[in-house]
Amino acid sequence: MDLGLKGKRALVMGGAKGLGRSIADALAAEGAVLTISGRDQAALEAAAADLKGLGAQGVVTVVADVSSGADMDMLADTATKAMGGVDILVLNHGGPPVCTASEMKEEDLTKWFQNIVVSPIRITMRLMPAMRAQKWGRVIVVGSSGMQHPIPTLALSNTLRASIWAWLKTLSGEVAADGVTMNVLAPGSILTDRISQTAAVRAKKSGLSLDEEIARAGKEVPAGRIGQASEYGPMGAFLAGETGSYITGSMIRVDGGRVRSML
Repeated sequence: MDLGLKGKRALVMGGAKGLGRSIADALAAEGAVLTISGRDQAALEAAAADLKGLGAQGVVTVVADVSSGADMDMLADTATKAMGGVDILVLNHGGPPVCTASEMKEEDLTKWFQNIVVSPIRITMRLMPAMRAQKWGRVIVVGSSGMQHPIPTLALSNTLRASIWAWLKTLSGEVAADGVTMNVLAPGSILTDRISQTAAVRAKKSGLSLDEEIARAGKEVPAGRIGQASEYGPMGAFLAGETGSYITGSMIRVDGGRVRSML
């Protein structure tokens, strides 16, 4: 299936590894032009070589920290200049520390509100006017199943990701008539560094090994296993392509059936 992505210009935050990388891989395979960002230049350069090998028409790397508003402005401006514009924006960032709702601290809420809510909104609003003017754009938030089914040990993530979901749902209705779609792509248990880190915390508390904890977590998923990153990214490409032109303001789950909600 041709998704209509050849030559489209995509900015993928956190595109060197994990879920951001899986979307970047899928976009590259469709012939998109990419800008990927992250904090590790060596990892970005290695990813860029791989993405070119997959079929990306060009790859730009930018070191940027999502905790910095100035970095978000720089990233938007650099990607726009390097690619001649941004058609597709993938909002992605690291996750906050593991904690219960009773353990949340005000300083952590403030710090992670910047990363999860303020910076993604800031860079989107810097790029949105051009998308609306050209009557075509895609914004994809790398979300979490905790947006619909709160995860007991990820209270910070549950709380703050709900805010970005509410913002996206609101803005998507304002820009839809201009050909811009906005969606959340919510993973469940997908094997990434983040899943391994949170599993390690749970394993320490339970007395299990890391492998045992990951296997136990897989049994909680109706599919009976932890997902692979390669199973996540293709849906991002589908939403980014012409195939996603009538899907907006939605949360699409790639979770092996983990979230049992009908909504």
